[in-house]
Amino acid sequence: MTSNEPRPGRAQGSRGVAGTLFAAVYGELAPRPDGVWVTDRDPYIQFHDRSRAMGWLDHLWGMNDAGREHPLATPGSSLVTWFQVGVDPVPGDRSLPVQPFLCCARDVTVRLGTLRLDAAQVLLPANSLDISARPQHARMPSLSTAAWFDDVRAVTPVSVTLDSGQDPVIPSVAQRIHRWLGSLNQNVFQCGALVDQEPLPPPLPDEMWLGPPRHRVTFQGTLSEWSLDAIGWLGGFLADLAAREGAGVPLLLTVTRSTPSH
Repeated sequence: MTSNEPRPGRAQGSRGVAGTLFAAVYGELAPRPDGVWVTDRDPYIQFHDRSRAMGWLDHLWGMNDAGREHPLATPGSSLVTWFQVGVDPVPGDRSLPVQPFLCCARDVTVRLGTLRLDAAQVLLPANSLDISARPQHARMPSLSTAAWFDDVRAVTPVSVTLDSGQDPVIPSVAQRIHRWLGSLNQNVFQCGALVDQEPLPPPLPDEMWLGPPRHRVTFQGTLSEWSLDAIGWLGGFLADLAAREGAGVPLLLTVTRSTPSH
């Protein structure tokens, strides 16, 4: 098998699959300043090695697949890289590991070039969260890590879309989620108005979630910094909130920068 062929499947030693995390990174890659392009180690190998080095492989997830181009990507889209892992069972006091997942995706992507990030799409397996195992005072474990972003002041206007595919649950809880976004103690995402916006179709097989996209809600607002790190935190936070409100299904999150990137 060559280095650029897909290698789906769980890594040896993992404990079982609770759900699938998928990320698609959109934007533009400029050549690295040192002029070096990594050509002999594809994103799958790089993501495997990086997540293993950080202690995340076989602890938070098992490898499934990754790459640059995707056969289901919309022609002409600015897809840069994509990554797919099987998530291990999530303890009751933890959020989905979306933040480390996207940080690992970032580390791999910037090895390929200088990234100008325009948008990210993430499949959130909120159905893998056992809300019943969480005490009432700890229904939102993601809130305990929000302060990491309190020291940054690179506020960026964004559009944030949650889509529950063919299940109408997200529109039914949209108003409650909107109220919570304005009242919970976090400064990472400041939520504004609800709008009707159709994001880019995801490069996802329908059978991986409840696709195709159909039932969605879009929040306008600001993100404390424009980074995959902050988008990762927001993904874990929204999965916590959606599951808490009864929307414990696979959700497609799309976060798009609302201002020009140049």
